[in-house]
This record gives sequence, C-alpha cells and structure tokens, in this order.
Amino acid sequence: MVYLHIPFCRSFCTYCGFYSELLPGGAACRNIRNPETVSAFADAVCREAADRKAECPGGPDTLYIGGGTPSVLPFSLLERIVRTLSEEFRWNGLEEFTVEVNPEDIAAGGKKYVEDLRRIGVDRVSMGVQSFDDGVLKWMNRRHDAATALEACRILRSAGVENLGVDLIFGLSFMDEKMWNATIWQVLNLPGGPPEHISAYQLSVEDGSALEKLIWKGKYREASDEVCAHQYEILCRALGAAGYHHYEVSNFALPGREAVHNSAYWSGKPYVGLGPGAHSLSMSGESRVRSWAKPSLQEYIAAYSAGGAKDIRESEVLTEEQMAMEKIMLSLRTDTGMPETELRRLGNPDGIDRMLASEDLKRIRGGRIRIPEDRFFISDAIIPELVR
Repeated sequence: MVYLHIPFCRSFCTYCGFYSELLPGGAACRNIRNPETVSAFADAVCREAADRKAECPGGPDTLYIGGGTPSVLPFSLLERIVRTLSEEFRWNGLEEFTVEVNPEDIAAGGKKYVEDLRRIGVDRVSMGVQSFDDGVLKWMNRRHDAATALEACRILRSAGVENLGVDLIFGLSFMDEKMWNATIWQVLNLPGGPPEHISAYQLSVEDGSALEKLIWKGKYREASDEVCAHQYEILCRALGAAGYHHYEVSNFALPGREAVHNSAYWSGKPYVGLGPGAHSLSMSGESRVRSWAKPSLQEYIAAYSAGGAKDIRESEVLTEEQMAMEKIMLSLRTDTGMPETELRRLGNPDGIDRMLASEDLKRIRGGRIRIPEDRFFISDAIIPELVR
C-alpha cells in the first residue's frame, strides 16, 4: 500500500494540525512564493517514487492520496504523478484508489474534473464536508458552505462515483443536539443517496492549530466529555439504524464498503508514505521501522533535486513494547478486536480480566476480544489498562 501526501491548501482550517502549505491564490499566501514550487513538488515526488520502489515489492494493492488538499493540485500534475507511480511501483490494477477532495474544488471543476479522476484510476472519493451547518463551517474556516457540499455530491454521483466517503466532525461546544441531528440527517439524504462510507472525528486540539490559539486566548472553550459522548451516541444510533457497519471507532460503512487502505493500517500492514511529512512502516527482520520525511516542502524539494534523499528522512526502530502497544491499540479500535491468546501474550492479563469483568471488553466468536460499541468512545482510557 502507498500513501501520497499532497502538502497544499487554499486556506487553513481552524482545527487542522496536518502539515500543509498555502497555495498561490490562497487567502494569505505567505508560504509558497511562486507557482513553479508546485511543479517542483511533483518532480520531487516522482523522484522519491523511483528511489523507494523497492520498498513495495510486487506492487501496492491500494493507493491513497491525502493531504493537505489533493484536489487543489492542478490535474495535469496529479495525472503525471499517478502515471509515474504506476510505472515505478508496477501495479497491475489496484484493489482501491482513494483521493481526498474538498467540496469547493469538485463544484468548481465540475463533472469533467471527476471524470478525469476516474480516468486515471480513482475509484473511491473521500470528501471533507465536516458539517452541513453554515455557521459551523464558517467557524471551522472551511471554504465551502452546505449548498456547495450538496452540489459536490450531486456532481460526484453524476460522474459515476459509486464509492463515496464523507468526513464529519463532532464535539463542538456550541453545536447543540438539533444542529448535530440536522447534519446526520443531511448526510443520510444526499443527492444520489447516502455515502458508502462515513468517518466522524471528535474535534481535538492539535499543536500549532488556530484552535489551540483560540483556546489560549479564551475565545473557545472545549466541549465536555459528556457532550462529546452524547453526540457520538447519537451518531452511532442513527447510522446503525441506517444500516451502516461500525467497523472502527471513527468509521462507518455500508456492508462491503469498508475502506481497504485504512483497514490495512489497523491490521499493522507495512506501507510506503511519499511526500513531505508522510510516514512509512517497514519490516527489518523481526523489527518494525517507522520512517518519515521532514515536514518541510522546501527541504523535500531540495533533497530530491540534489539526490540527497537521506538528508530529508528520519527513522526509528520500534521497541517490543511499542510494537505490542500499537498492535493492541490498532486492533481494539476495530469491531473484530484481536485473538484473546494474542492479547494476553502481548498485554496485561490482570488488566484484561478487569476490563472483561467491567464489560469494557467482551468476548466474541472465534476466540477474540473486542471493545463493545457502547464503550468505543472511551477506548483511549481502556487500552492503557491492557498494556504491561
């Protein structure tokens, strides 16, 4: 599996902590000084793919292009990058090819843009809607409104997209139950039918984000755990009634539409991450190695232009304790959990027994243990109790 990070946005969302740079034409273009930088990024990605193709022998089964905002990249550059990746990694068809988009880019590009995405192999679109309330969207500093999001959904469906994922955010202190129910109702009643996949994330405070600054200045107060838990419960109940499979803490899918790429992360499968700030996971004997490129577009371009790729990459060998923690954490975020024998081998048997007794864990068929859906919201508190 291959992940490609596109580090460009037109503006920064209030909550976002992902690495990105503002494109020319953005509201406050202070980072990228000339359009040639975007083309130079595409050149660097192509060189990185050539440099690292041996890390994915046999070719990837999935490709995920995220960001940032991939849909702000000129299509000609995106097409060139995808063509180069297919040549370097030598895939013979992909089980899943996802690209992240924003509603305003789909509305601006129209049906032709979406058809072009499908032509280069995209068969799954993940769209960052976040809310269908215009007041919430404005506070988030999103560039679209609810009407644009609905129009984008119509365009995607009219262009033949049959696997659509929509992202939502909950846990805002000023978002009442009526507002949240309205967004859930709308996502289930989109033009062309409900999305095949819904991801819902609790608002969190990321280092360096605008939200962090608002809190420091006393201009925003975080929602209480009780409010967040209630909104999550409303979501789970509504999507369950609509036939969605709650297969991971933050992810819901119509049966058979679970995200293949993301599911591989949760199973601990190695992957190659391309682009500045992108992480990779590889095997070295019995050890796992996590590596990443520094989150600096300028350094990334300079390194691959000069052939000094090693100067931009850092890595760490995970300890046995780290590997055990990650295995437990990732497995128990899913509804399939993990085998009880493996959990007891890697984790703390006393903690496991306590969590079973309190019903924060439960046994399911196949000799496996999972966190029940009604305890998913507190999974971050449960999992540390299971580690040695």
